[in-house]
Amino acid sequence: MMMMAIVVLTVSAALLAGALWGIYGKLSVPLEGFLVAVAGGALIVSVVSELIEPSMEHLSVWAAMGGMAAGAIVFTGADWLIARYWGDDSGGGLLAAITLDGIPENLALGVALIGAGALEVAALAGSIFLSNLPEAAGGARDMASDGSGKLRIFGLWAATAALLAAAAIAGNLLLAGVSKHILAIIRCFAAGAVVASLATEVFPKAYNEDRKLAGIATALGLALAFLLGSLSKGSGGA
Repeated sequence: MMMMAIVVLTVSAALLAGALWGIYGKLSVPLEGFLVAVAGGALIVSVVSELIEPSMEHLSVWAAMGGMAAGAIVFTGADWLIARYWGDDSGGGLLAAITLDGIPENLALGVALIGAGALEVAALAGSIFLSNLPEAAGGARDMASDGSGKLRIFGLWAATAALLAAAAIAGNLLLAGVSKHILAIIRCFAAGAVVASLATEVFPKAYNEDRKLAGIATALGLALAFLLGSLSKGSGGA
């Protein structure tokens, strides 16, 4: 329980820190793109190692593919609705998109914490942290430039952090007694949603904002996630 609280608070704190950075600090567009690309690279590894691979131990390939396809379809449909009614470039639209993206990520984080040690979920938690920080900073910056009050902006991001923390806690507590097959389907669904978000939101944003270094930043994120994964395996084998 203590480990879950620490991990959830750490991940949610990225949204609060990012919002403060965007409201009161300076965040250049290229730096935001670089950080988003790093987060995307790390999430690729985390999705495979922390969500898909554990699921394949309990599911057939077709069932895993079906779960991932369902997650990608649901995310894409919801993302389309957000773009239509809020707009792709508005701070409110980004806030809604981050919430949509974060719910499956944090739900998967809560599921991954079931019966796992801290280092075993470090890659996933670290990747979500890296993703939340620049996205919250960019969204808060855009909302501030639109004339919204600073306290109101921070309050919205704090509410988002609380919602995503609740998703992680729900994933951990409500699904603790669920069969391994159902947990595997949930992991695959979350993986599909995260992959769809990478393809439609994360990497296009990183390339548009820092196209010269986006590839290097993505590779750096991959390397960082592999490093965390190797530490986890080393700890497990000790």
